[in-house]
Amino acid sequence: MSGPTPSALLFDKVAKRFGAVTAVDAVSLAVEDGQFIALVGQSGSGKSTLLKTVNRLVEPSEGVVLLGGEDVAGLPLPALRRNIGYVFQSIGLFPHMNVGENIGIGAQISGERLPSARVSELLEMVELEPAMALRQPDELSGGQRQRVGVARALANDPKLLLMDEPFGALDPVTRDALGMRVLDLHKRLGLTSVMVTHDMSEALLLADRVLVMDQGRIVADETPQALVAGEGGEVAQGLVAVPRHQAERLAELAR
Repeated sequence: MSGPTPSALLFDKVAKRFGAVTAVDAVSLAVEDGQFIALVGQSGSGKSTLLKTVNRLVEPSEGVVLLGGEDVAGLPLPALRRNIGYVFQSIGLFPHMNVGENIGIGAQISGERLPSARVSELLEMVELEPAMALRQPDELSGGQRQRVGVARALANDPKLLLMDEPFGALDPVTRDALGMRVLDLHKRLGLTSVMVTHDMSEALLLADRVLVMDQGRIVADETPQALVAGEGGEVAQGLVAVPRHQAERLAELAR
C-alpha cells in the first residue's frame, strides 16, 4: 500500500546563518502541487535566502529541503536545476548569445540542443514573436528581456517555478502585464510557483497563498482574501496597509 503523496516542496526546520547573522530561522512549511506562493517581507527578512535553498544557490546551515520528497542536498546540482525553473530580477541573459541561444542555455549545458520549434513555442508562451529568437539581448526592452528570462526558465518543462523579485525592475504597466501572463502560464502548465516580492499588491493579486517573513521567520501564512480582511497579524497588516491606503487615496480622487 502506497503512502501519502509528498508535498511538491517541503522546508523542515531550515536555517541559514552568515556569521553572527541568522538570515533564515528554523522555517518549516509545505508547498503543495499547483499552489502559487508569494513570499513577502521587508528587505533583509530572509525571503530570497529561503528561496535559494531550493536550488542550492544557498546551502542551509541546518534543516532539510525536500523536492517531491527527495532531499535536494543529495541530488546532483545539474539534475536538480534542470527540474526547476528560475527567474530573477537581474534577468542574466548572456549578451554574446542571441535570444534563442539564451533560452536554450540549459539544454546546451547538458550537451543537448533545444529544437528551434521549442524555442518558438516558448517565445509565443511569453507573448513574443518567434522571429525574436535571432535578436541580441541589447536589442530588447527591459520587459522583453524579462519575458525571455521566463521563457528560459520554462525551457526544460519544469514543474516548480522559482521567481526572485522577477518584475521589480520593470515599469508598472509592463510589470502588471507580465505578472498576469506568468499567472496564466502557472495555471495552464500546471506549475507549482514560489515568488519572492516586496510588493504586497503583487502578492495579493497573483498568489493563492501569501507567506510573510520577518527576521528570518514565517510570521503569517494566509490567503489574499484573509489578509485583506485583516488577518495575519501586525507585520502582515503593516504590509497590507500600503496598497490599502493607496486604494483609499485613489477613491478620494475619484469623488
